[in-house]
Amino acid sequence: MDATSPDAPAPGGGPRVPGGPAGRYAADHAVAVGVAREAGALVRSRFQDDYAVRAKGDRGDVVTDLDLLAERLIVERIRQRFPHDRILAEEAGTVPAQRSGAPHRTWLVDPLDGSNNVVIGLPAYVVGIALCVDGAPVVAVVHDPVTDRTWTAAAGGGAFGPGGRLAGPARPLSPAGPLLAWTQGHAVARRDPVARALKGTLDVRCRRLLQLWAPLLAWAMLARGDIDGFVGYRAEGIDLPAGVLLAAEAGLEIRDLEGRPFRGSVDGPDTDRSFVAGRAQDLPYLLGLVSAGAGSDARPALSRPR
Repeated sequence: MDATSPDAPAPGGGPRVPGGPAGRYAADHAVAVGVAREAGALVRSRFQDDYAVRAKGDRGDVVTDLDLLAERLIVERIRQRFPHDRILAEEAGTVPAQRSGAPHRTWLVDPLDGSNNVVIGLPAYVVGIALCVDGAPVVAVVHDPVTDRTWTAAAGGGAFGPGGRLAGPARPLSPAGPLLAWTQGHAVARRDPVARALKGTLDVRCRRLLQLWAPLLAWAMLARGDIDGFVGYRAEGIDLPAGVLLAAEAGLEIRDLEGRPFRGSVDGPDTDRSFVAGRAQDLPYLLGLVSAGAGSDARPALSRPR
């Protein structure tokens, strides 16, 4: 069986995601799935162990031994399989290619999205891997070690999970308000006036506002259709491309806070990484909430879509 076959087993021993992409990036996708599952098994096996926890910066973020172990495993596997590619990892930073030849290809590695959850014993964390070509994400993998479920996407090939193809929310917005997830970057000050205004408005006008401390988990929930939308303010960059690709390939749209097409990337400033994501028919309403929260009069109040 060819390694790029849709039914080929993933490297590392894990099965391919049912119905996963079999096009141009099938081989990259298969490697990423296998590596993410292998790293997830490592984290899951150590979740209840004693491990070192260190502060990361001065805004409450942390890094654990599990982050470092999982990242080392992922980086080593990718370097073995793709020695010409650049790697950008959450903890190690830029890992240069072992051999020159593919400067347009960069792997993004978030080995443990949800480290703060792990530290307090909350089993809500994922492993995230993305491949970007010329700055655009073309492969995304989000693996949940707790449930052993994997959600993936490849550019132009759709988004998939254990139950097949992902298509985002199917239900209309509730009269009680939307169910949204929220994230903000670690560099955002606690008293940031825009963040406080946005969160305050969303808290009041949404049915629920989830802050999961694991943005990739929220992107997977949106792609599955468990939540209605996702709002980010100056989001972290390392996990954003994987989440954006997963949502886009599930048929969802991502805009900046002014309603323009989202252009944020891992290499750009965090001021370009604020977004609203959801179904096309829901975005006018969601953008209206954001506009009201930001105190902008650039967009009139919008009625709930039917």
